[in-house]
Amino acid sequence: MTNEPADIADPMPLESYLAQGGMLTTPENAPPRYRGELLRLMATFVDSELAGAAGFADVVNLGPGIKERIAASRIVLEKLDHAERVLEIMGEFGADVSRYANHHPWTERVARDRDLGAARHGSDMRLAVLHYPLQGWTDAVVMNVLMGRAVVIQLGEFSRLSYQPLAEIFRTVAPRERRHMELGEEGLRKILEDRSARPAVEASIAYWRPRVAASFGSGTSAHFETQKKFGLRRTSNPDLASEWERQVSVLLHDIGLA
Repeated sequence: MTNEPADIADPMPLESYLAQGGMLTTPENAPPRYRGELLRLMATFVDSELAGAAGFADVVNLGPGIKERIAASRIVLEKLDHAERVLEIMGEFGADVSRYANHHPWTERVARDRDLGAARHGSDMRLAVLHYPLQGWTDAVVMNVLMGRAVVIQLGEFSRLSYQPLAEIFRTVAPRERRHMELGEEGLRKILEDRSARPAVEASIAYWRPRVAASFGSGTSAHFETQKKFGLRRTSNPDLASEWERQVSVLLHDIGLA
């Protein structure tokens, strides 16, 4: 534990300590409920990275040129690397990481017209938006742009959480995830150079925008309140979603799609 309360004779309650910015540094210092919430958060991130990488790997060869295929391959590689880094932390908390990558069907998707909302689906912890299939290169680029913005916002939140080793990993991967988002935006601008592609882009935005918005979760999440007590979260789901909507609106206006 770092930044421990000064008065050892009358220590600050753990929840107060964490809520005020205190940090834990080892699994041994984490009480059971904290461990449970931390593992849930990590599993959601890892499963989402693995599912996202699996889905995007299927469209690499649909890229219109070598540059686009390299960018897509980079995104797949780095998402897998990010999952592995967080898995190492999960292993320190007792998770069986040796079989994790093959434990779930990461490429499995639901029908395109399903509406899962924000609910979990299937046996893994990926965000619901990552259960939907991609339909071609343009659709994959649009999804990457919208989801990339959401990931960057979420990582800004997670980079301040109270388990220091995990927060450090999130701070390390955040610039790479931001670059994934930027690669998507570069790809989208290039697609829009062909005016005939605009209807397909608009259709993909209409499809993915509400599904990505739902990934921020409920405004009345009990998990958020518990995670806030433990210093694992600070910003509410509606506030994160609102910031995402603002950024998406600015981007779409900038590229002429508002």
